[in-house]
Formats: sequence, structure tokens, C-alpha cells
Amino acid sequence: MHTDFDRCVRAARSKDPRFDGWFFIAVLTTRIYCRPSCPAVLPKDRNMSFYPSAAAAQQAGFRACKRCRPDASPGSPQWNERADVVARAMRLIADGTVDREGVPGLAARLGYSARQIERQLLAELGAGPLALARAQRAQTARVLIETSDLPMADVAFAAGFSSVRSFNETVRAVFALTPTGLRARAARGRPPATPGVLTLRLPFRTPFTPDNLLGHLAATAVPGVEEWREGAYHRTLRLPYGHGTVTLRPRPDHIACRIALSDQRDLAGAISRCRRLLDLDADPEAVDALLRTDPVLAPLIDKAPGRRVPRTVDAEELALRAVLGQQVSTAAARTLAARLVTAHGTPVETSGGLTHLFPSTEALAALDPASLAMPAGRRAAFTGLVAALADGGLDLGVGSDWTRTRARLAAMPGIGPWTADIIAMRGLGDPDAFLPTDLGVRRAAAGLGLPGTPGALTRHASAWRPWRAYAVQYLWSTDDHPSARMPAEP
Repeated sequence: MHTDFDRCVRAARSKDPRFDGWFFIAVLTTRIYCRPSCPAVLPKDRNMSFYPSAAAAQQAGFRACKRCRPDASPGSPQWNERADVVARAMRLIADGTVDREGVPGLAARLGYSARQIERQLLAELGAGPLALARAQRAQTARVLIETSDLPMADVAFAAGFSSVRSFNETVRAVFALTPTGLRARAARGRPPATPGVLTLRLPFRTPFTPDNLLGHLAATAVPGVEEWREGAYHRTLRLPYGHGTVTLRPRPDHIACRIALSDQRDLAGAISRCRRLLDLDADPEAVDALLRTDPVLAPLIDKAPGRRVPRTVDAEELALRAVLGQQVSTAAARTLAARLVTAHGTPVETSGGLTHLFPSTEALAALDPASLAMPAGRRAAFTGLVAALADGGLDLGVGSDWTRTRARLAAMPGIGPWTADIIAMRGLGDPDAFLPTDLGVRRAAAGLGLPGTPGALTRHASAWRPWRAYAVQYLWSTDDHPSARMPAEP
């Protein structure tokens, strides 16, 4: 979109927040870059240029606006909607792959050379993987500076910088303030930071209806790993450097997020996973505009627009839980998962009812299949999935190739269409995954007068592409199942 100058100017002049994250405005006279919704007075058209990413604007010598904080705008929905190599690269960069493994590691995960990745990212985003990772490090540093009392040297290394000097230089270049100046500016009028806990806001594009999103997470929460308490969703996180816990609470214009980490280097990855879990980078206007063309869905959308797809912080965990939940009730699936967590999960010390990390595939690979209290067919499917994940034969990571992964799932014994589609929808993040055989979908379809058979329903749903996963959320919302509404407080 950034190449369409006239369209960008119109969006900028309208201060439309729907375009935040789609492109960035660079003001040539002040050398400042902003998000499209920035409330500041804009210059003449000839004094503006547009960039596809914050990293590209920073690389061109512009610093972030102190008023609208463009570096903290919602991510581009393209990286969740698309499955090409650029989108896969962006998901991996957001997950911290470049910081942990460098550009060669990123390229290896994608199956391309480092030069090819560099060329494709530059062509589309105006910045290579190092510049994109640097922009993310700057934003992570800003969060740590403003929300914690960590010494600046600790902030530098936790944010992924190789030295305090590069940390200082980057913060000055991006924010036009020293790290101590940034902390002093943020501290005015704010309560003191809680040691070990980071408090931040996760932005999203409106409209936003969280009922089915948080209702689903609460209804399927595995005891010990997840819980709904005091109007918020809580869960443990297994992360590359350690573990953490997160609390996510819906607010009218953001998600209030509290994160506690055993290793601060996991902050960027933890934020990325929370955003992915709640589908916060979605473009609800585009989704709802297409789905609303179906007269059956239109009333559902008008009633509660902006539904999101409940996703996951760990696709491997989601896949294993999907197999456990085959042909059983939600309550039975939670019970099976809770037993697995108690027997094989990693104990952690936290507050509330969070006691464990979900078991790793390495731990599950060592268990005795006979200890699994489930039918033989499902037991075989579960152990086969564990083996494929443990030996790398199945890749469910954020940079995975969706087509290849779905084909691999379809070929695995005991993984039927429903399970593969649930994994694609919630684990891989495919916005077009569809569940024509799901009981809740079929019940909703019958109540709305939609075709009753899976084949006929799939044909009807072709008009909903590429947003069929969101159509499923609207169909599920017609049910009286607890997962379709915001949890009630006890």
C-alpha cells in the first residue's frame, strides 16, 4: 500500500487508525515518522513520504514520533494472513529467530539462502532481516525501559543487543532520547514498577469483540496451565530461554498485559505469542466487509463485529490437545490434558492456580503409551504425533509452510479432517481454515438455514474465502456453549 501515494495521503489526512501498521508516514522536514492515526498536524503532501515498515523508516534516518509511538502500532495483518516466504520470515523475526540464530538461522528455517531472504524482504518491506530485528529490539528495549526498573545494561542484553554501546546508539537514533531520558519521561505520573513483572498495553484494530475469543480460552483452559480469574486470562509460557506467566485483560482500546519472565530475553517472543494467541493483528474491517455480503452472516456481524480467532502460544501444544479432544466433550478433553500436565509437565512456582508448563514433546516421547487412558486408535494418533514433533518430521512453528504441514498432517494415521483443520486454524493461524464437520458449525448452519451436509456447506462457504476461519467464529457465536461468551465471574 505504501507505494500508492494518493491513497496513503487520504488515509493520513483522515487519521484513520485502521491503517496503523499497514504503512508509516515520514515527515521530510522534521525527520520524524508516524502512524497514520497520529493526531499531530500533517505537513504539505510534498513533505511526506511513506514506508512499509518502521524498520524501513528508521533505516532511512527517521526517528519515531513521541506522540503516536508508531513503533508500538499493531502489526501488519499481512503476516498473519499470508503463507508466502516474506510472511513466514516476518513471523519468525517477531518470534526472535534472528536474535537467537542470526540471519543464517532464519534462512535455514525457511529453506532459502540468506541472500534470497535479504532480497525478498528488501523488495517488499524496504529493510532486510537485520534492520527488521533491530527495530524490534528497539521496541523491546523501550518496553523494558518504561515498564521495569532493570539496570540499563540488563535491558540492553535482554532486548537482544550485543553491547551497551549499540543499545545506547539505537535508542538515541530511534527515539531521540537517551535510555535514562526515556525512562524519566515515562515515569512521570506512573506508579512504580513491580519487580519482576512487566505491564504493557497490546493494541489492536477496532472493532473488537472478545466474547468468543476469551470465552473459548476459558472454557478449554487446562488446569495448572491456564485459568480464568478476576476478569482475566492467565497462563504459563514455555519460551526459548526460560518460562513465564502472562495475564491478559480486555480493555476498550487495548489488552492489558502483565508478564513475568524467568529470563528477560524472552520478552519480544512472549509479546509476539500473546498477540498471536488473541489474533490482535487481524484486520476486522476487511474480514467483516466480505463476510457481511452473505445475508445469513450479516446480522451476526452487525450484532457483534470484530470477532477474532482464538489461536495459541504454542502450536505443538495445541496440536496435542486437539488429538486428546477428538470425539470427546470439552470437559473430558480438559481432564485428559490436566492428567498429562500433572504427570509430565514441568512444575513452576507462580501465583493463583498456575502450577505447570504444558509437557514438552521430548518429555511426552518418553512416556509409556499404555499409561494413556484413551481408546487405542486415539492413543496411536497421539503417540504418532508426539514422535513426528519430537524428531522434526512435522513442523508447526510460526515459520512453517502451511501447505506442506497440512499435507503431512493429513497423511498421519488418526489425524482426520477436523483435527487437521483445528490445527491449521488455531495452531498455524490459517485464516481460511474451515470446519464443515464440526458439530457446533453444523448445528449453527442448521439453525441459520445454511446447507446441512459438509460438502454443501463447504460449497456455500467458498464465498467466505479467504476468511472462513472467522466465519466459523460467527457461527459458533450462535451456540449457548460457554465458549461462545465472555466467562461469568463466580
